[in-house]
Amino acid sequence: MLWTTAAYAMGAGQQAGAEGGAAALTSFVPLILMFAIFYFLLIRPQQKRAKEHKAMLDALGKGEHVLTAGGLYGRIVDIDADTVTLDLGETKVKIGRGFITGVVDPSKKAAPKKSDAKDSK
Repeated sequence: MLWTTAAYAMGAGQQAGAEGGAAALTSFVPLILMFAIFYFLLIRPQQKRAKEHKAMLDALGKGEHVLTAGGLYGRIVDIDADTVTLDLGETKVKIGRGFITGVVDPSKKAAPKKSDAKDSK
């Protein structure tokens, strides 16, 4: 009788351990879901923007009007592997290729706002 009680106690302990392993596994599910959400909301869009920026930098050519990260607008005069020479009017500036944030169309002018016309009356 003594041994049967001990056997039941041992069996119960093993079943609880098996259920505890499953509970530990299910506790990782929210962590995995949070990582997946973090990946799709933050990491993937950033990689997409970096890929688009690299494609834009590879497509640059002489004569294009660009905007730099410092807020300077200029026309590309010369392009090297890592640097770009910009014409800023009477000044030529050599900057790193990665500091170009976008290509600008100089023919598009900003239209005056209608609210500005009303304020002048």
